[in-house]
Amino acid sequence: MNGKSPISLKGLRFTSVRLANWRNFAHANVALAGRVFLIGPNASGKSNFLDAFRFLHDLVALGGGFQEAITKRGGVSKLRSLAARRYPDVEIAVSLGTDEVPEIWTYEVTFTQDNRQRPLLRREVVKSMGETLLKRPDEDDRTDPARLQQTHIEQVNVNRPFRDLADFLRTVRYVHLVPQLVRETDRYVGRDNDPFGSDFLEQVAKTQDRTRSARLRKIAEGLKVAVPQLQELQFFRDEAKGTPHLRGKYEHWRSLGAWQTEEQFSDGTLRLLALLWAVLDGSGPLLLEEPELSLHPEVVRYLPQLFARLQRRTGRQVLLSSHSADLLRDEGIALDEVLLLRPKAEGTRVELVSQLQHARALVEGGLPLPDALIPETRPPRAAQLSLFGD
Repeated sequence: MNGKSPISLKGLRFTSVRLANWRNFAHANVALAGRVFLIGPNASGKSNFLDAFRFLHDLVALGGGFQEAITKRGGVSKLRSLAARRYPDVEIAVSLGTDEVPEIWTYEVTFTQDNRQRPLLRREVVKSMGETLLKRPDEDDRTDPARLQQTHIEQVNVNRPFRDLADFLRTVRYVHLVPQLVRETDRYVGRDNDPFGSDFLEQVAKTQDRTRSARLRKIAEGLKVAVPQLQELQFFRDEAKGTPHLRGKYEHWRSLGAWQTEEQFSDGTLRLLALLWAVLDGSGPLLLEEPELSLHPEVVRYLPQLFARLQRRTGRQVLLSSHSADLLRDEGIALDEVLLLRPKAEGTRVELVSQLQHARALVEGGLPLPDALIPETRPPRAAQLSLFGD
């Protein structure tokens, strides 16, 4: 790589992230494990933390880029932390690597807006194994400031020395399926690879027949854990309209069983189905919002083990937000895999739980992880909600 000895990129993941004036976060700088569990109160910034990685994906995505990534989020003023001082720069910096070599790549992008509220690049840096491959603004940028309306990582004519980095960022995938979007796609205007599921059935349909059938067989086995009556899962197209559908065969008093399409699937079935599909579909970092929604607590308890097995087998990183004590109850979760978000007057603080002395002492003393951490995320006056309406 760049004249150095070749390094295996198997298991490449985000190893750290630094944020400045990004949404809730005036300042944040934390190491990231292969699995990352984000916990914190409502509106503490869990979704916004994940969105930093989505933003990097959007920089290099087909049809994306610097201007589009900021515009779709409402402009620089919507991205800049409310706790920030007057018109500061917004910064996202990440390191990518493996357990053995944590900084194979580092990427930093810093931006602001001009007096016409147009996004403007202030700094872009790419390093490989400590060697600087790109540092902007450069002399060409100073000669032609219009160049600062685009990043170099999004431009194939200039990103060749670090295209592996761009390709990796393109593999980042965010999933937060809304069951109603899957059931009633005709009512919604979807887009390609919609993380909320409006084109989920189309994604399944576009998959090669052999791969799709193999995945659905695996998913059916997984779904049987949560839906014991399920016997089989199939893909088919409507003969009249040609639209794609999924159907499941359920145990029934009839000897041949009873079929239901996705329109009759429960929310939990659809969300778990989409989660298992996402696990099998792709190799890059997987971003998940509250995967426990609509699932039975006994199913939720085993999700961390599913992600751990995925990480061991493929090296794929999983970053997820959660409010679930059941999910955190897995004894295999290490303290350095959990990030605690604490809202403060000057922006949300992000803390690695392994560095919190009191939390570490409680867990090492035998207290289950959720019992040690969930009180840290609980609203101080939650009980007063019961008085609503009096």
